[in-house]
Amino acid sequence: MKFMTSDHVRLDYSDTATAGQPVVLLTGIGGAKEIWADQITWLNAHGYRVLALDARNQGASQHTVKGRRMTRHALDLHDFITQLGLDHPLLIGNSMGAATLWAYVSLFGDADLAGLVDVDQSPKMINDDTWAFGFTDLTWDTFPTLLKFPLGSATFTHIADATYADVKKAEAGHPYDAELNLPFLLDHAFQDWRDIVALLHVPFLIIAGEKSPYFNPQFAAVTANLAANGHSVVIPNSGHIVMAEQPAAFNQALGDFLQTL
Repeated sequence: MKFMTSDHVRLDYSDTATAGQPVVLLTGIGGAKEIWADQITWLNAHGYRVLALDARNQGASQHTVKGRRMTRHALDLHDFITQLGLDHPLLIGNSMGAATLWAYVSLFGDADLAGLVDVDQSPKMINDDTWAFGFTDLTWDTFPTLLKFPLGSATFTHIADATYADVKKAEAGHPYDAELNLPFLLDHAFQDWRDIVALLHVPFLIIAGEKSPYFNPQFAAVTANLAANGHSVVIPNSGHIVMAEQPAAFNQALGDFLQTL
């Protein structure tokens, strides 16, 4: 399905169109919504309406030079929630998708949200004297040069064959253009969202991968402690794409969190 943003960019999304509380799923940079297959099935079976959104320049959404910054991605999410009339959605983001959630809260607050779930994304990507839990080897000395090269495999273990096949099919149909989207990656990596995390009022869960190649999993507890209602879980034998690498453990952690809302 398609919808048009306020700056006239076509974004693609899926929607289970059931009557339950809405849950919005956002992928990481370069990813496609098909990676959430296990969560869509599980959440829908538990009575939730599940919507997965491809960000601009990703998946089946429009490729464009417009809006290659975190604030525009936040506006896209706001357009999406508003146009579809989603009432107090739960927002779940993996990697850059989680950063989009913080960008959203920075602009619109969290009063209209049920909660936030961050999947393996540190609120600060650049390591320095104030933060030791950023992206591997990314410092003020290596930024932005490090990000202009391939980042390496995001996973630690095998993704289910069906999900992997769906993701590869989506990628083949709509190839990701890393060069086109590089300005957005740099904008994403430059941000520091710790002040936004500290101002969160809604329940906030961080699910980190024990074997993430990108982040030290200790960031999860440290970040959760910044928030008034923060919680964290580290999933064993998982890399950065936690929900697809260990879907059963991920869904259990998510289910435990949902029971507290």
